Amino acid sequence: MPLSIFVALLAGSILDPSPKVGPGTPGKNPAWTTALCAKSLGVARSPSACLGAPILRIAGPSSPPSLSSSVWKFSRTQGTKEGESFAAITKTADTTQSDPDFAGLIVRCAPKGKVDVLVALIRPFPPRSHPQVTIAASNGGTLTVEASMAAAGAAVLLPDEVSAFASGKWQTTPSLAVTVKESDGEIKGVVSLTGLREAYNSLVANCGQ
Repeated sequence: MPLSIFVALLAGSILDPSPKVGPGTPGKNPAWTTALCAKSLGVARSPSACLGAPILRIAGPSSPPSLSSSVWKFSRTQGTKEGESFAAITKTADTTQSDPDFAGLIVRCAPKGKVDVLVALIRPFPPRSHPQVTIAASNGGTLTVEASMAAAGAAVLLPDEVSAFASGKWQTTPSLAVTVKESDGEIKGVVSLTGLREAYNSLVANCGQ
């Protein structure tokens, strides 16, 4: 499965942030989401139909594979209440500079006007983990925080303080280098932030819908 499809499906599996997945709380299973999507599409259709349209495309058809991560994708899923839905934008990792188990970045709507930032992983950590996440901006500045797990350990939910960077400084930052450390190992990756300003504004505009 292409990395961009995996990240979008993973985003769909964790869009509903109510209740939040935290220590001792089972997360939603991205594998179940993938299987459900494939079943609903049938073999004759592409899984990309599950993704929703890109918000902003930077890489053209002739762009090298390393730039395929320059597309922010928009996803929406229904909440538990009638008429309730949640939106998210996702950006896949730069595979030329990332570990195979690092999938990308997810920014999603959260209750009460908040926005969550998550790191998507291919190899899950234990759901009760509290990994240490170090984020280094390519134009300067490093932040280390303690995070929690979502989506049965397949995504790292960053604390609220990180959300302010997504709505501010990161919008003028070319890329982020992310390191996720947990007792069982370490996963590193790089994510291009090209187009984040436009994608973030589109996300916020859709959060209350």
